[in-house]
Amino acid sequence: MSVLFFHTMRYKPAQPAHASNDRFVLSKGHAAPVLYAAWAEAGYIKESELLKLRKIDSDLEGHPTPRLPFVDVATGSLGQGLGAACGMAYTGKHFDKASYRVYCLLGDGESSEGSVWEAMAFGSHYHLDNLVAIFDVNRLGQSEAAPLRHDTDAYRKRCEAFGWNTYVVDGHDVEELCQALWKAGQTKGKPTAIVAKTFKGRGIPGVEDGDNWHGKPIPKDKVDSVIDTIQSQIQTNKVSSIQPPVEDVPKISIADIKMPSPPAYKIGEKVATRKAYGLALAKLGSANNRVVALDGDTKNSTFAELFKQAHPERYIECYIAEQNMVSVALGCAARDRTVAFVSTFAAFFTRAFDHIRMGAISQTNVNLCGSHSGCSIGEDGPSQMALEDLAMFRTVPGCTVFYPSDAVSTEHAVCLAANTKGICFIRTSRPETPVIYSQEEKFAVGKAKVVRKSSSDKVTVIGAGVTLHEALTAADELAKQGTHIRVIDPFTIKPLDAETIISNAKDTGGRIITVEDHYREGGIGEAVAAAVSEEPGLLVQSLAVSGVPRSGKPAELLDLFGISAKSIVAAVKSTFAN
Repeated sequence: MSVLFFHTMRYKPAQPAHASNDRFVLSKGHAAPVLYAAWAEAGYIKESELLKLRKIDSDLEGHPTPRLPFVDVATGSLGQGLGAACGMAYTGKHFDKASYRVYCLLGDGESSEGSVWEAMAFGSHYHLDNLVAIFDVNRLGQSEAAPLRHDTDAYRKRCEAFGWNTYVVDGHDVEELCQALWKAGQTKGKPTAIVAKTFKGRGIPGVEDGDNWHGKPIPKDKVDSVIDTIQSQIQTNKVSSIQPPVEDVPKISIADIKMPSPPAYKIGEKVATRKAYGLALAKLGSANNRVVALDGDTKNSTFAELFKQAHPERYIECYIAEQNMVSVALGCAARDRTVAFVSTFAAFFTRAFDHIRMGAISQTNVNLCGSHSGCSIGEDGPSQMALEDLAMFRTVPGCTVFYPSDAVSTEHAVCLAANTKGICFIRTSRPETPVIYSQEEKFAVGKAKVVRKSSSDKVTVIGAGVTLHEALTAADELAKQGTHIRVIDPFTIKPLDAETIISNAKDTGGRIITVEDHYREGGIGEAVAAAVSEEPGLLVQSLAVSGVPRSGKPAELLDLFGISAKSIVAAVKSTFAN
């Protein structure tokens, strides 16, 4: 840390978030105290503040978060820092085309995480020679030794096998570290890995290389002697001068991005919302050159390929490594350098949930689009069907959940997401569905649409995506039989437009039926039930997928799980029968 902060890195200590500064990611977030100490030595933090570590009134938390301006991404859920560092390095090399470099410090224990090696593969594939990963090989994990212990040669072979320029050094030797970091700066075409052999508690009797010290302070009766031991080893109190960065980062603006033209769809035209996403993203990319897209080898299904065709220099193929893809996006979006959109099958975001969760803690503005939602995808079967995604994203703090039902609303969702703070999730569907909104229709976060209404409506039915269209079909069938229902498109599931739902439910006798291509748990039905829970006299009936689906035609599956137009008609009739 001393070599990085006071010899190698170029930055402005008084402006830690300056766009031209070198980046540092402490992937081993439990080592937060040494990060805070470095910034205190640099003069940004008062030394007295260090005594407030982990206190409720201090931003010096147990693991780093962006409450501190020198922290770009939250860390501590191990194995994620290098992916974010890859995103920063890719942005620096390809989007900013700037001189800043990116350094990431990892623990040896966290290198057991598969996401570390996803990031290693990404870094070498894209020749990120502005990226340095430093492995702190101190042998010890939290509860016992790490699997490779001090076998630095094994680490070297693994890093080299992943295509990284690799050096093995004594992590306590300042001169070796200086030389390795200098060589890293001269290396072209490859990222650099520095495998540093260290000993936890170096130089402290009874502590050095000892088990069971993870996260534990020195006992009070030993503090004075330990401090004396450390101070006796200090050779100079002189603080090295910090070199300023090369200020060659371009000035950009990502505020208030607008589509260059209104949606061009015609009412009745059949378009899958997944395709409308790709078309909208390509269109948005023409409006602002900091819009970037990432995908995990599903671009011909999510239609992110349309963005790639229009803006190939701003498309990042992340291959089948969804965890790393999300972390790379966090890095791309750090310091507001890009507006990042990430797409894959919605089901595959579940394996990246911890990275998404850490994104929320990181205060990221990343936008995620999950296609192939629900059993309506049909024959591909349950492994490809996202039936848990709404529940997952509803739990993410500050996350906006869009569920557009036609091409027009999808285009608006994409534009709104680009301008909305926090994580945004857009849920798209595979089947082609008719356009129901005009080109002039306006949309807003948290505002639902009443798409079918009459003065004689008996029930309010709420559907989204394919089930909104099933609800409209049911409304037509019921109208022929003399029964009228009100149909609501929520547009955003979080925040949910409770006011519109409650007022319309009261108009229809307090009866609400929700219908969704999602499991009952955590979906639209539960969101609506929570929204109306304090309103007396409102009854919510939920139609949702129960049990694990199977392959079949979309219409067959909607019928099988009771979320088709036929099922809605039956539910409406049952409401009156009861």
